[in-house]
Amino acid sequence: MSSIWTSLAVTAVVFAGGLTGLALQRLLPETHLTKDTHAVILLGTGMLSVLASLVLGLQITSAKNAYDATDTAVRNYAAELILLSEVLRDYGARATTARDSLRNFTEQIKHDIWPPSGSQARPYLDSDKAGRALEQVRSDIRALDPQVESDPAKSHALEQLQNEALDINLNLLRQRWILIEKGEPTVQKTVFYILVAWIVTIFASFGLNAPRNGTVVTAFLICSLAIGGAVFLILEMNRPLEGVMRISREPVELALCHMEWKLDPVCDQKAREAGPR
Repeated sequence: MSSIWTSLAVTAVVFAGGLTGLALQRLLPETHLTKDTHAVILLGTGMLSVLASLVLGLQITSAKNAYDATDTAVRNYAAELILLSEVLRDYGARATTARDSLRNFTEQIKHDIWPPSGSQARPYLDSDKAGRALEQVRSDIRALDPQVESDPAKSHALEQLQNEALDINLNLLRQRWILIEKGEPTVQKTVFYILVAWIVTIFASFGLNAPRNGTVVTAFLICSLAIGGAVFLILEMNRPLEGVMRISREPVELALCHMEWKLDPVCDQKAREAGPR
């Protein structure tokens, strides 16, 4: 909701800038409203408009890239969870404890990143509980004994699966910290405030040069709403795990479905859509 209120505040400030320019036409003496003065103001405003457009575009691009990178990190994370679950399943019944620990870890990160509806909690990526759960998964994998005295070939195969599981667990640890880093906001508040100040100045200069009528006021309102919409997109994409545009938890839910020995109807549908188990 903060993104909505911030974007509405920006809309109001920008619109007020345009109205201030219209009001200045009545307050300034005629000597300050000559054609030469208007020409100089338009020249300066044109340069400022180019700068503002460039910075606004860069802010949108930066926020979108960060949003996409976080979305990709979540999907890669879920894929690694599914892969580790499949490797442990191939290991056999002796890996049941490790699979249970993996499922507990997945449920924990789902709860941490996507709190239940109605909860006041915010997404928390760097959870100590989740970190301990992932360490427990690694400990359980290391505790596996792949040696089968009656079948050396099977022992070698199980040892390979154990090493593969440890490698995937290390990737999960790496991906977890990447996700934590990518969850941080990328838009700097100072740049944002300066950008808004530029846009307000531009609208004030527009009002100073525009005729005073209802059409101009309506145009200012529409343009202000467009600027506010751009600000809303920037702020929403800058918080990829919160707000209206938060990243879907579907990949992690699908990973949980793959970890279940018996699928419930919802998981069964998801698993069929994702392909063979």
